[in-house]
Amino acid sequence: MGSPRKGNTFQACEDLRAILEQQIPVEFEYLWLHDAALQPCRGCLACFTRGEETCPNRDDALLIEQKMREADGIVFATPVYGMNVTGPMKTFIDRLSYCFHRPRFFDQKALLVTTAGFIGNDDVLKYLNTVARLWGFEVAGKAGTITATPVPPYRIEKNRRVITRAAGEFTAALQRPSRKSPGLYDVFVFHGQRAAFRQLEAISPADYRYWKEKGWFDRDVKYFTGDPVHPLYHAIGAVVEWISARQVRKDLDAGSEAV
Repeated sequence: MGSPRKGNTFQACEDLRAILEQQIPVEFEYLWLHDAALQPCRGCLACFTRGEETCPNRDDALLIEQKMREADGIVFATPVYGMNVTGPMKTFIDRLSYCFHRPRFFDQKALLVTTAGFIGNDDVLKYLNTVARLWGFEVAGKAGTITATPVPPYRIEKNRRVITRAAGEFTAALQRPSRKSPGLYDVFVFHGQRAAFRQLEAISPADYRYWKEKGWFDRDVKYFTGDPVHPLYHAIGAVVEWISARQVRKDLDAGSEAV
């Protein structure tokens, strides 16, 4: 929960919870980021280069990650503040930025919930969708509601339909025994990152070690998970990886010459 209070976003999540509890057995727990011990990211890059356990901030970040990994599904919920997520939500995302390099939530489904007075839902949902997918989540539902006071009856009904539809998509995903096959964007990300991290052992050993231990450097691996990849997506991804690898080598060589 990115909101600092029990307002519109909390109510949207309560409506979502009520629908979920009618459809499947579910244990629903709130994690209020506003009340969590989360210090702002210092930008030191320690989590990228040496591992998240070396972060100088000693707070709840790793505990929150562990709770997420123990869940079947995560609801990322935030009101729109200044055309973006709230401060607590942004701090949370910044503190888990190592997950962009070392994705790990492939067994979890994500549902994205935003509330806005008039505008901003689309942009914030797009941002949260990018974050969740890069962290490994299968995004299974999005709900953006308009909550300007007073909320007219037609808008209340539309908000209800949006939440109901998202809850249905989330429920269906939680009940599926496997993930959906990766899309073209997901395959792009995998090949682009593999091209980079294969060559960054000296610069970013934590990333290199993580990818090597996962076996993702192996040529016969087509994606982070064993889910089937569309042959055309794989072919395009291979081209992306080749181009990316050349660019990374070029940048590394240029850096060496400059030193």
